[in-house]
Amino acid sequence: MVTVNFSLEHVMSERLTIERLGARGDGIAIIDGSQVFVAGVLPGEVLIANREGTRADITELLNTSPERVEPFCPYYVPCGGCSAQHMSPSLYSEWKRNIVATALRQSGIDTDIDPLRDGRGDGRRRMTLHIRQRDGRIEAGFMAARSHTLTAIDHCPVTVPALGRAPEIVRILASALGKDTRPLSMQATATESGIDIDIRGHGPVSEKMRQRLIVLAGELDLARLALHGDVLIERRAPFVKMGNATVVPPPGGFLQATQRGEAILAEYVTAFCGNAKRIADLFAGCGPFALRLAEKAEVHAVETDKASIAALDRAARMTTGLRKVTTEIRDLFRRPLLQPELEGFDAVVMDPPRAGAEAQARQMAHASVGRIISVSCDAGTFARDAEILIQGGYQIEKVVPVDQFVYSTHVETVALFTKAKTRKRR
Repeated sequence: MVTVNFSLEHVMSERLTIERLGARGDGIAIIDGSQVFVAGVLPGEVLIANREGTRADITELLNTSPERVEPFCPYYVPCGGCSAQHMSPSLYSEWKRNIVATALRQSGIDTDIDPLRDGRGDGRRRMTLHIRQRDGRIEAGFMAARSHTLTAIDHCPVTVPALGRAPEIVRILASALGKDTRPLSMQATATESGIDIDIRGHGPVSEKMRQRLIVLAGELDLARLALHGDVLIERRAPFVKMGNATVVPPPGGFLQATQRGEAILAEYVTAFCGNAKRIADLFAGCGPFALRLAEKAEVHAVETDKASIAALDRAARMTTGLRKVTTEIRDLFRRPLLQPELEGFDAVVMDPPRAGAEAQARQMAHASVGRIISVSCDAGTFARDAEILIQGGYQIEKVVPVDQFVYSTHVETVALFTKAKTRKRR
């Protein structure tokens, strides 16, 4: 029996039985026909909890599920980054897969979903640490779940070993910046040539402070140090490999969470494109798919962020053996590729941010592109966009969930859509 000392005012203490897991990893109990969400519990567990509205907090766990395991991270309960370290591997995999299945089902889509692919590899290669001053000390860490309270950490066990010293690095940099009351954050990225840091939330610095940060970058052996994307010093080009290409992402630029996860997604994207001769890569970022696809096809890469598309273009021009790669800076939320523009492509790949690609999906739904490959980090917007494509005459051929946001509530999805008349080309 586990007992937790806990007290709240204006709450009701009740006995709850957990029936299933929700998309956020919370256990769900049903009281008077309404759902009550409890963090950190598993299906079948019975507990006493203090309930306030639709949420409850455990005071006593009366029985434990055989699917419960001991979390390995010392920060697991207060930290808001992970929510599923207490699940057995089998329960965890099914829960993640079911996030995608539930989202599709709610959009009226009935389709087979592959088992969850493990994309964690050596761990996450980027992390954003928040920095606060508390009692005269500099602390770095993550925000607690549903809170602005900082959980200070010394390391994060789900990141690559190269980021093990990232919390110490950002504390040193924050200390050098002085007693600034504004909330700071720093994104740390592990690259092939060292750690890349982008400081955010501080604003401009004096020339004296700039020189101090440059000296610190050397002392800390950083590959690059930037302030809101403005490079203070680049001691070594912070590069990553994307297929045969070498890419230097912009400071703070987007990368897939893990190297292994990116490789798995690219494997499916490449396979799903089949024998396509001309491919559009929408929301292309700095080229994780475009640069690999260009090894066998012509690629037109479209991206909003100028720095990312510049990094992609530079990598393409420096890599031998690639087919023609063209680039375009374009806000696909406001100016999606129109149906006539899409007709020149044999396949379209789209990897939008969490908001999805609704405007672009509506244009593609009525195009005659043979294959559409959707990569998504949000199951809800993926399902919404999939419904749009299906209503436009596409069929969903394959859906693969990929787990690179390990132990979090996020799951990546890669899926193939084809027009009925092109199905035999698969």
